[in-house]
Amino acid sequence: MRSVIAAIAGVFGALLVANMLGVASAEAPTGSPLRTVSVGGVAKVPIAQNADAATATAAYRQGMAAAVTDGESKAAFLANKAGATLGVVQSLTEGGGYIGCTGGAESEYVQYQGEQPDFPAPAGGGGPVRLSAGASPPPPAPEIRRPSKKRRKHRTPRAKKAAAAGCTLTAQVSLVYTMS
Repeated sequence: MRSVIAAIAGVFGALLVANMLGVASAEAPTGSPLRTVSVGGVAKVPIAQNADAATATAAYRQGMAAAVTDGESKAAFLANKAGATLGVVQSLTEGGGYIGCTGGAESEYVQYQGEQPDFPAPAGGGGPVRLSAGASPPPPAPEIRRPSKKRRKHRTPRAKKAAAAGCTLTAQVSLVYTMS
């Protein structure tokens, strides 16, 4: 009787070990890992200071298309440097964008006055996107007055020509390509 119980336990143990090995071999990777290259594409396109929503969205999509082209160019360059050829896109992620404007009397930061394009919501789902056209201009440095030794002649200030505001929309994408 002891030999029968020992034989059953041995068979059970052998089946258990064979089952574990079968699962491990099914989970093991087959072949070589896929070689990839990850890049970010960036593009800038002009946009009118007071663009409507349709015009802003069209500019953003034009920027995304140009950003994909920029990313593909970067990926091809890197694959070439690695001695490989660029394959197909494995993933493509919209990275968002922003609008920056310059102009005005002193060619400094100017607030964008138009409608916002369809920029994506933040990944955290924290509500609407707060779109800023860039950092606010820093406050002017305090003026330091030093006593002058000589009296200077007073010059009449000349008016500066106001530069027209120019706005640029920047679009970003992330791409992952295969390499062979």
